[in-house]
Amino acid sequence: MKKDVHVRYFALLREQRGLGEESLPTTAATARDLYEELRVRHGFTLGVERLRVAVNDTFEPWGVALRQNDSVSFLPPVAGG
Repeated sequence: MKKDVHVRYFALLREQRGLGEESLPTTAATARDLYEELRVRHGFTLGVERLRVAVNDTFEPWGVALRQNDSVSFLPPVAGG
């Protein structure tokens, strides 16, 4: 079933996508499914093992079910100094 989600990208993913956020329809059942869908679509180079995911501003396991109007953030490792 299609649902609308709001996706936020950070660091390398933001650079690779060319956007910080977008809203889109998806049939993805879980956060992992959504990331894999977007990885193929946008050519993301990071695998899920290198990322954290937050749904509605709470860190969640990759298997968390997505619902209509969820906000999903993909957070890669960041370096600073």
